[in-house]
Amino acid sequence: MSRVSAPRGTFDILPEQAAARARVERIASELLEPAGYGRIETPTFESTDVFTRGVGEATDIVQKEMYSFDDGGGRSLTLRPEGTAPVCRAYVEHGMHKQPLPVRLYYLSSFFRAERPQAGRYRQFWQLGIEALGSDAPEVDAETIVLLATILERSGVSGVRLRLSSLGSPDTRAAYREELAAYLREHADRLAPAVRDRVELNPLRAFDSTDPGTQAVMAGAPMLLERLNAEDAAHFAAVRNLLDRAGVACEVDPTLVRGLDYYTRTVFEFTSDALGAQSGVGGGGRYDGLVEALGGPPTPGIGWAAGIERILMAAGETSAEQRRLDLYVGFEGNGADAFALLAAARAAGLSAQMELMARSPKGQQKQAERLGARFFARVEGDMVHLRDMNTGAEQTIEHEALIEGVRAAL
Repeated sequence: MSRVSAPRGTFDILPEQAAARARVERIASELLEPAGYGRIETPTFESTDVFTRGVGEATDIVQKEMYSFDDGGGRSLTLRPEGTAPVCRAYVEHGMHKQPLPVRLYYLSSFFRAERPQAGRYRQFWQLGIEALGSDAPEVDAETIVLLATILERSGVSGVRLRLSSLGSPDTRAAYREELAAYLREHADRLAPAVRDRVELNPLRAFDSTDPGTQAVMAGAPMLLERLNAEDAAHFAAVRNLLDRAGVACEVDPTLVRGLDYYTRTVFEFTSDALGAQSGVGGGGRYDGLVEALGGPPTPGIGWAAGIERILMAAGETSAEQRRLDLYVGFEGNGADAFALLAAARAAGLSAQMELMARSPKGQQKQAERLGARFFARVEGDMVHLRDMNTGAEQTIEHEALIEGVRAAL
């Protein structure tokens, strides 16, 4: 019989890998929650309409990468490919606009995209993300960017660079799209076929092309950053000044376009030199029309998402230190007394395990050593033989003295 394997583009998180992921989650929660961000988790699948209306029908995600299915009742559902649209849907559904603004939320969830698996990019992947809803102040933009920069630094990500730009208002962007599309049509014979086919649908994505001919054309293309109205330009200048005051260096990149239609004004991306060509670690931007597009009141918003797998790769970590084991309880004969001591040790706040494989006394001590236990207690009748695994010192004590003896030593 052939072996059953995980689907291509997915992966198992094994116990020795989970600790490193938990460390990133701990770093994030310890930074975000004091900053006013509360955790939110949305369903694994949503109505497909959340993404077609929110993310945009012209995006690669909606056109090619979503896992959508009929729920058996004629409704189309989709495994969530990104987190912002579902959070905004929840914001509308639960009337969060009635709360004191801005509403700050963060999530750490799994997402799904039908794209070609690459190093650090999978069909099922995990992202950490935040959303700040209700304020269009440039300080909110800067705060979210600084928070991500801090998380990456504390997680040990090396060679970090921040690319920053602005997409302006929807009206400015719409006029620019027409200008760019006209420019691309003039040079259609030099464009890659895939870019040429998408000129009318999403011309901004031409900036992402790796085709040499297309890149040569885009070198002379008009830039949206040069078309901003006075208000949007002032907002962008304020964000840059705030980042400078916070000591976060950035590179203004007028070619930066995010792959989702809902972005307005500030957009940004963090990259890491440690990741090679596929260098993106996380990024995001402002989406001032998204909540309204999903049926809510006009609500400005900004957020970002960072890939957990990308963070771990850029940090050069595949595992983290496991929690120390305080006590390993062994026994001879009936294990009832050992089990009672195990329960008492855990109730007292100690990390403890007990012998479950009927090993010999020597084998039990060896197992305690393998697990890195600080103490090995072997229960024998009314007494406990307690060994300090660091020093080798041994003593024989009564059952009642075990827990306090271990706690005192620790």
